Amino acid sequence: MGEPIAPFLLFFCGGLLAWALPPKARRILLVSVPVVGLWNLSGLGSGAHWHVSFMDYTLTMMRVDKLSLIFGYIFHIAAFIGFIYAFHLDDRVEQIAIMIHVGSALGIVFAGDLVTLFIFWEVLSIASVFIIWARRRPEATRAGFRYLLVHAAGGLFLLGGIVLRASEVGSIDFVHMELADLATFLIFMGFGINCAWPGLHAWLTDAYPESTVTGTVFLSAFTTKAAVYALARGFAGTGALIWVGALMTAFPIFYAVIENDLRRVLSYSLINQVGFMVCGIGIGTPLALNGAISHAFNDILFKALLFMAMGAVMYRTGRIHATDLGGLYRTMPLTCVFCMVGAASISAFPLFSAFVSKSMVMEAAALGNMRIVWFILLFASAGVFHHAGIKIPYFAFFSHDSGLRPKEAPLHMLIAMGIAAFLCVFIGCAPGYLYSFLPYEVGYVPYTWPHVLGQSQLLFFSSLAFTLLILSGIYPAEMRAVNLDADWFYRKGALALYRGAQITIGAVGWLSSKVVVGGLVRGLASYLREGPAKTTIALLYPAWLVEGTGGNEIGERKKRVRLAMEKGAGPVGIGAAAAIFLLLLLFLAS
Repeated sequence: MGEPIAPFLLFFCGGLLAWALPPKARRILLVSVPVVGLWNLSGLGSGAHWHVSFMDYTLTMMRVDKLSLIFGYIFHIAAFIGFIYAFHLDDRVEQIAIMIHVGSALGIVFAGDLVTLFIFWEVLSIASVFIIWARRRPEATRAGFRYLLVHAAGGLFLLGGIVLRASEVGSIDFVHMELADLATFLIFMGFGINCAWPGLHAWLTDAYPESTVTGTVFLSAFTTKAAVYALARGFAGTGALIWVGALMTAFPIFYAVIENDLRRVLSYSLINQVGFMVCGIGIGTPLALNGAISHAFNDILFKALLFMAMGAVMYRTGRIHATDLGGLYRTMPLTCVFCMVGAASISAFPLFSAFVSKSMVMEAAALGNMRIVWFILLFASAGVFHHAGIKIPYFAFFSHDSGLRPKEAPLHMLIAMGIAAFLCVFIGCAPGYLYSFLPYEVGYVPYTWPHVLGQSQLLFFSSLAFTLLILSGIYPAEMRAVNLDADWFYRKGALALYRGAQITIGAVGWLSSKVVVGGLVRGLASYLREGPAKTTIALLYPAWLVEGTGGNEIGERKKRVRLAMEKGAGPVGIGAAAAIFLLLLLFLAS
């Protein structure tokens, strides 16, 4: 038998074929490719496939095991749901960029070596930029350029680490690595930038809300989850990730509470949820890794569902700020219901998906006697219910009556949201199906009375706190503003640096113009124009006086000298006078 078809190849070929098809056929193709890809994925055998010689190394284009397969499955499912949601789309550039984006993410999770990983890593970043630019607005253009610069820096970290590791170890195999030298540290940082670690995260909250209603759904599903996969493959059990992940779960909550743009609220929530995954990878036990991977699977579904709901609102109303929305449950009831399913799922309500995955990470932290980490995760669990579980549906569909009466979302959007909502509930009610695909055997039982009761209490008191804050007027008022966190560097700092450089360079230019051009250069030009004549006259003047020349005759001789010098024909006597002057100097010096 020949080599199996690499998952990424189907999407790349589909993207090329889509370029030549008319709009309707192109949409059908885009929905069909993930279905064919799932069928192909189900027949892949474990092991390494597609070996390619590269210099003195062998590239493994496809490595199949349980870890890569579970990410492969959810990436295909997310692509299928996303293309149904985007069935109205008629932008060929965005559609093909999305196909390349999905194919690159699949290339990453099946890459068996670091060079193959790097190639797909960079293609993923470039495709992401075109998805952001597809909105064709100045804000999207600027956000896309900033996204490109950040991810180019991450790619350089990754490339530098791969080159150093290849020279030091003599291998480019993508295996587990210890964070013990510069090479692995650079690779670690390259993964971290795509994972939106604290301080390196502003590209996500800056770019995702500026994309189209369809583009944001795809961006939320693939970029950070590909980085989560890379960390799980390469750095499981690295202690630093525990605290990085814990911080990721906590700090976005404060920004999400005061944010007015509801898609940016979800972007902060995305960082919060990835924090649980990073923390679980850092703990590194089988229970923690199962929790991190299953939560990545679930997060792709419920975060896509929430982005789809907000995208449908934006598609129908043209608005996405909390201050502009409210009361939409009257005319968009199905979108409202699907949004609430996503909100319940991300909040880890019993019978919803996050309840059976997030708790595995917290249980692993408790079993590892990590009290502080466990309390941070508990606080983050309450916070995510506050900003994603309550704030999103409350301000979009309830709150004050905005007076907007838009139509319900289009049918294809409702179908896509319905599939995602069904999967969120199905996984929450029957987690065994998801658990069977995890890399390690699962002995964890999520539905125990202590867990159900404890999580229900957490959700009840969190909702009570939100209600009391709203009724008392203490809850931060929604207002149109740009909330700065780590992006102050380029929104304020870089702008100030640019303006300072502009002023400095302008001052230097003015000074150069006045001193160099206006002074030295003008003086030199004046001398070159009149200096030779003046010098010649000065040398000849004593001889004229000795001859007894004076009065008007000296004036006439000066004019003749100037005229001769302008024509390039100086008096013969000037050469002799200059020679005599030089001989005199030599005589005096001796």
